[in-house]
Amino acid sequence: MSRMGRDVELVNDDWAFAAAELPVNSSWDDVREAGATISLPHTWNAIDGQDGGNDYRRGRSTYARRLPAQPADGETWLEFRGVNSAAEVHVNGVHVGSHQGGYSTFRVDITDALGPENVVLVIVDNSRNTFAYPQRADFTFYGGIYRDVHLIRVARTHFALDHDGGPGVTATPELLGTDAHVRLQADLTGGDEVRFSIDGVASRTVPVRDAVAEASITIPDVRRWHGLRDPHLYELAAELLLDGDVVDRVELRFGCREFEVDPARGFILNGEEYPLRGVSRHQDWEGVGNAITPEMMETDMALLRELGATTVRLAHYQHDQHFYDLCDEAGIVVWAEIPQITEFLPEGKADATSQLTELIVQNRHHASIVCWGLSNEITVTGNGPEVLAAHRELDELAHRLDPTRLTTMAHLFLLETDDPLVGVPDVMSYNLYFGWYVGEVADNDTWLDDFHAAHPGTAIGLAEYGADANLRLQAAEPVRGDYSEQYQAGYHEHMLEMIEARPWLWATHVWNLADFGSDGRDEGGVAGRNLKGLVSFDRTQRKDAFHLYKAAWSNEPFVHVCGRRRVDRAEAVTEVTVYSNQPEVSLLCDGEPVATTAGRLVFHFEVPLSDEHEIRAVAGEQSDSIRVRRVAEPDPDQSLQAAQVVNWFDAEELPSPEGYFSVRDRLSDIKASEQGAAIIDRLMRAAAASRGDVAQNVEIPAAMQAIVDRMTVETLLRQAGAALPAEQIAQLNASLNQIAK
Repeated sequence: MSRMGRDVELVNDDWAFAAAELPVNSSWDDVREAGATISLPHTWNAIDGQDGGNDYRRGRSTYARRLPAQPADGETWLEFRGVNSAAEVHVNGVHVGSHQGGYSTFRVDITDALGPENVVLVIVDNSRNTFAYPQRADFTFYGGIYRDVHLIRVARTHFALDHDGGPGVTATPELLGTDAHVRLQADLTGGDEVRFSIDGVASRTVPVRDAVAEASITIPDVRRWHGLRDPHLYELAAELLLDGDVVDRVELRFGCREFEVDPARGFILNGEEYPLRGVSRHQDWEGVGNAITPEMMETDMALLRELGATTVRLAHYQHDQHFYDLCDEAGIVVWAEIPQITEFLPEGKADATSQLTELIVQNRHHASIVCWGLSNEITVTGNGPEVLAAHRELDELAHRLDPTRLTTMAHLFLLETDDPLVGVPDVMSYNLYFGWYVGEVADNDTWLDDFHAAHPGTAIGLAEYGADANLRLQAAEPVRGDYSEQYQAGYHEHMLEMIEARPWLWATHVWNLADFGSDGRDEGGVAGRNLKGLVSFDRTQRKDAFHLYKAAWSNEPFVHVCGRRRVDRAEAVTEVTVYSNQPEVSLLCDGEPVATTAGRLVFHFEVPLSDEHEIRAVAGEQSDSIRVRRVAEPDPDQSLQAAQVVNWFDAEELPSPEGYFSVRDRLSDIKASEQGAAIIDRLMRAAAASRGDVAQNVEIPAAMQAIVDRMTVETLLRQAGAALPAEQIAQLNASLNQIAK
């Protein structure tokens, strides 16, 4: 082994799993008898983490795998690509390592604990605690060994395996005119020399000094990594030499590019304005949780490419290495971040530091990544000097580990724009949900314009925006809070137009690529799920809003007729919306022309209905069709209100006596009464409870409270969907009817 290169073996098969903590000297059979035989990736929350109730199992579980005897003249390591959220690793009853942080790679040296026959036993824990992120957020913290595990055999002399899970080799390119100067570093355990080679360019052999080897190679006439247009990657090989023999080898890919963010021009890549327009992504899938396969990751990448997105925010944690590789290859610019989210943990400073260190060390070779996210909506439950100081330290750490990239944060839309926290990172973005949670959709325009006017020298982006849509719910006249596919599409029509008129937004990310698991949620007719995705949780259905962004971003000619899931229509004349990236669309009903319209992205048509019809849109060589039929009454199952809160806004059912309050009055007016203020307080707490832990104890600043107070109770309840049943809404209105204005 001492004169051989490394051997890496995937060990995902033949694990035993028990949903309980077993003694560390348990045999593989003991664990199997207490549970089952499984293959990795695996999570024990694939079902209960997505079914609502905020009651998925969080605790300690046991995994075990047998290993044969290993070569005696080298070292044997286990590499875990992701274990959520804490792991204790034992071999033959001997503790060999621990790791805290559910989303990054870690390795343990198991050499000294090995014998002729071996059992690796891993205690995995996703219990609640006060010192590790995340503890509170709008997504499920699935427990398990949910990414690949590798067995790594190396000589005693090798590239470092214990440096924060990184590859042991760093490549840092600097562009100098038409050339690139690439600084190379290897961290080592022993060895005489390291030979660095950039495929097709040059090689350099340098000595090892104090367990480090450093070199530089110049790439003449460098081919730049330029996003979707040319995501060129260079291949680096580093070979460790001992007495002239190669004893270890590491390979990685990197790209050469330069970028900046200009407050007036937005994102600039290699000297060209390059608007970052895309989506955010959570990693989990329906019925699978976070234990996803490479094929599932590739499906998500295919969706991003179909959209024509130039960027993806990989939220709210470190994602699998394979997905960063896919982004490198596709040319999609990445915002990478750690799970410091929602609630600042006074005891979590060391954990945030560790997770940011691992994120950067493990991923700084990826050309696609341009920024490191320090936190997301960290001020939901409070702010103060301790929060500010912690973020300043993280910002300094990020720049020390990687001076070539920007730091960023995603701020809650409740955070005042003059708060010192806003100015900590190099660039920042806000999560704005006007038109969904509060206010009107046009308030997004006003908010961003006011910020830009007040701070013209500060770059701002839109890290999250969106509206929930349950594909079962369809509406002829969509309104906020009905969770219909139509309201979501209309919301995004406005947001897309708003974004396109503001090129100074350095990056914008739709929330979210796909629906995802959030076991604390119960809204929109689906429990345990956030429904803001552009595609369904299982990735099989594209919502209409997906096609809107495809029309805006993709160069592939296409046309899409919206509303295909709203087959039964009670109106005599129905509006048909078509999305296309072609300049002209013709609409036909049962083969007969309806109209031809020139325009951009969104095309509206009026179509009379009498029976069952085929409606077809034609744009150039592209066509798409849907079928609809005229009915006396719309399908009640397609309305959240019809199915769950029948007639709760009917004037006859909800009286509005003159001189007294009702649900049709503004919150500010009702709150002027002491009795009314108490009622509104109870209402707000009930609405927050429908969104799980993440909505509890939210601090609302005065400016945002003023926007909320302009809402009527009716508007608030429509947005809250089924947060209150019809009977309670009627009782609420009756209580308000007793309070004189």
